[in-house]
Amino acid sequence: MSDTIYPPESIYNLIPREEEKAVKAPRYMSKFREQVKLEKEVNKAPSKTMGPAKVDVPSPQKYLLKHSKEPKLAERKPFKYEDDELHSKPPIPARTDKPLMGLHSNKNFIKTNAVENIMTVPKKPQPVYAYTKKGDKQLLEKSGLIPKYIKKKDYGLTPEYLLQRREEVKKAQEEYDNYVKERMREGAMKQLSGEERHNILYMSKFREQVKLEKEVNKAPSKTMGPAKVDVPSPQKYLLKHSKEPKLAESTCPAFGV
Repeated sequence: MSDTIYPPESIYNLIPREEEKAVKAPRYMSKFREQVKLEKEVNKAPSKTMGPAKVDVPSPQKYLLKHSKEPKLAERKPFKYEDDELHSKPPIPARTDKPLMGLHSNKNFIKTNAVENIMTVPKKPQPVYAYTKKGDKQLLEKSGLIPKYIKKKDYGLTPEYLLQRREEVKKAQEEYDNYVKERMREGAMKQLSGEERHNILYMSKFREQVKLEKEVNKAPSKTMGPAKVDVPSPQKYLLKHSKEPKLAESTCPAFGV
């Protein structure tokens, strides 16, 4: 235990040694340093965090009132039921109201009333429905029980969103067809124009005709015979028969020998 803490003395420790200086590591520099500087200059704005240097002091007349920061209700509007005119009666005349007195007229109210009733067109009663067992009524038109959608301008027509969706599907199909055609055109053979096709056919026919004429000229004639007849020369005849065995003289009386 003591040896580890206090090592034994040695003569080698008396040898002078060079002092080792600690090498300082290079200073760390972030690669985003220039970018941070640029962002700081771009996003810099006056009075962004601390506010303006001078703040306007509020006047004493505009002091904070009680409940001034609470939300306020909207202005009150008169409410009226839509079917008040159906079962509401005219108001009762006040006690201070006085009827008109002393008015005279020569009008025959009975005859006038009869003529008006005869000439007037009978009014059509408004369709109503009772929604309680006591007979409380409401207008049928505004109840939601009548299909009002048949009176719309676009009733019976295709909705706009369906037309738009149909156009999108059609456009997508056209783009897909064009893409398939383009891919097939790239992989397929080149389609020649009319003029190129005509030139190629003409040249092929011309070559076939020239080739056929050459073959006809080279082939021997079967009907008219050969164009040139080879006449055997005496040298060829003698060379041919010189190799044959000679016959006896008696057998050749034609030569007169």
